[in-house]
Amino acid sequence: MLPPGMPLSRFTVLDLTRVRAGPTCVRQLADWGADVIKIEAPPDGKEALGGDRDNSDFQNLHRNKRSLTLNLKSDVGREVFYKLVEQADVVVENYRPDVKNRLGADYETLSKINERIILVSISGFGQDGPYGNRPGFDQIAQGTGGLMSITGAPGEGPMRVGIPVADLCAGMFAAQGTMLALLEREVSGRGQWVRTSLLEAMVQMLDFQAARYLKEGEVPGQAGNDHPTNIPTGVFPTTNGHINIAVAGAIMFERCCKALGHPEWNDDERFSTSAGRSKNRGEMNAVISEVTKMNTSEHWIELLNGVGCPAGPINSMDQVFADPQVQHLEMAVGVDHPRLGKFDVVNQAIKMSRTPSEIRTASPDQGEHTDAILTELGYEESLIAQMHENGVV
Repeated sequence: MLPPGMPLSRFTVLDLTRVRAGPTCVRQLADWGADVIKIEAPPDGKEALGGDRDNSDFQNLHRNKRSLTLNLKSDVGREVFYKLVEQADVVVENYRPDVKNRLGADYETLSKINERIILVSISGFGQDGPYGNRPGFDQIAQGTGGLMSITGAPGEGPMRVGIPVADLCAGMFAAQGTMLALLEREVSGRGQWVRTSLLEAMVQMLDFQAARYLKEGEVPGQAGNDHPTNIPTGVFPTTNGHINIAVAGAIMFERCCKALGHPEWNDDERFSTSAGRSKNRGEMNAVISEVTKMNTSEHWIELLNGVGCPAGPINSMDQVFADPQVQHLEMAVGVDHPRLGKFDVVNQAIKMSRTPSEIRTASPDQGEHTDAILTELGYEESLIAQMHENGVV
């Protein structure tokens, strides 16, 4: 049983998703208490859901779910699915737009079964339009959505971001859309079709860079480790590595100059204004680097933060999870898998005082909960055995 005090514990979610964007959405719902039933194809000797389910990625994506194997292409399998839809609140899918129609998992069909159902669809480029039927892939969306054109060092060509940011953002927007639809349903009593795509998520995440173009007509380019508009903000060498320094505005620049032992920079005509620092960013970075490379990262981080000038380390992954603040925020949380033992997964970034998220169970084995879920639906043991025999589950 799910803890009754969790924010989403009264909702049942049917998870038809695979790969990353869809599972990212559903993970948000599962971690906050939703009863998530992960519907997978019956075992066929191939790895389901795009890879080894024992690996770290799969275990991080699919925790807090129950797994039901079901052949949605069979009449009996579809009948079981529709029984689940009758009792569910949300269905999440990230098929190509036409696949849901062939499977009978489109909103028109599902809403006739349950007018309160919320269908959440995540696609690569939208449900229709010129690119509607193209397969979605994170790096393609990063390029089409403009992110790669503003990532990386000037003159070195486009660069992808080091995480599947289009997938992740689409999943997070889909989770937000799900909760908006659930809130609206409390007033209207009706479900609706929630849609987003990797491309839409990527364009929204361009944020101020997109706004620069839409309002001023300015096409931003690559700035490397420098901030596009606030200078000096970037990476600077030290005796034992590199640090980030972020300076925004005249007051912060004056504090930075004094802390680095060069108050005269504040009056230098090359650097005294924001426009001047932006124009002469190469020279600005060079003089700062000459200073920072004379002492340790720890020295400069402590000194600059002490005067209100943001500075911080550039951590490798092991350093991230050894960082005392990251540990204080409990961003790694343990899970106990019946076969794989105990290990950590990434925790939620949202903290709530009364109803926190919870990693209750590890990612399920394929079909681990099939018989239990079918029993909950009222199927007798003999019929369940027949479904197994016929490849329905």
